[in-house]
Amino acid sequence: MITEQIMLAFGMPGPAELIVIGLVAVLLFGNRLPDVGRSLGKGIIEFKKGIKGINEEIDEAASKSEKTDN
Repeated sequence: MITEQIMLAFGMPGPAELIVIGLVAVLLFGNRLPDVGRSLGKGIIEFKKGIKGINEEIDEAASKSEKTDN
């Protein structure tokens, strides 16, 4: 019961927390913020491509093992 309450306490940030996070980001990165955002976006895209490639490899291996079992 206590662990459930702890987990609920660490949910998604609300609007006030997002504003504070945004202000801290502006203070830390200033003029470089667009570059940081662009780099973060590219990193997320590359991560998704890597996950997709891994999933494709797993699917190929599963289909090959199904063919050899028949």
